[in-house]
Amino acid sequence: MHVSPERMQELIAIIRTGNRLAFYSSKEWKHTRNEIRKRDNDECQECKRQGKVFTYKSEPGKRKRLDVDHIKELEDYPELSLTMDNLETLCIRCHNKKHNRYQKQEPKWNDECW
Repeated sequence: MHVSPERMQELIAIIRTGNRLAFYSSKEWKHTRNEIRKRDNDECQECKRQGKVFTYKSEPGKRKRLDVDHIKELEDYPELSLTMDNLETLCIRCHNKKHNRYQKQEPKWNDECW
C-alpha cells in the first residue's frame, strides 16, 4: 500500500502526540501488519532465531497469539512506523520479553523464615 507523504506526516503527528490507539487503528497500519505477517509466514521471528517454531496455531485457546513489532521503537522513530525492514512478527511471549513486560512475582510466603 502506498502512503502519500501528506498522510505519512499525519501518522507521524499522531504518533508524536502519544495516540498509539489512533495509529494502530489506521488502515495503513492494519494493511502493513498483515503484509508483515504474510512475509514472516505467521511465525515468531525471535523463536526462529532460537531454533524454535512458534506459529499462529502453536498455543490453542489463546486469543491473540502473534504481534507485529517495531524493531526500532515507534515513539523514537515514527518515520519508520510503516517501514517493512523495521517490522517483524513476534509471539506474545517474545514481544513481552523484549519490552520487559514480565514482572517478577514475590512468593506468597517464605518457607525459609523461622
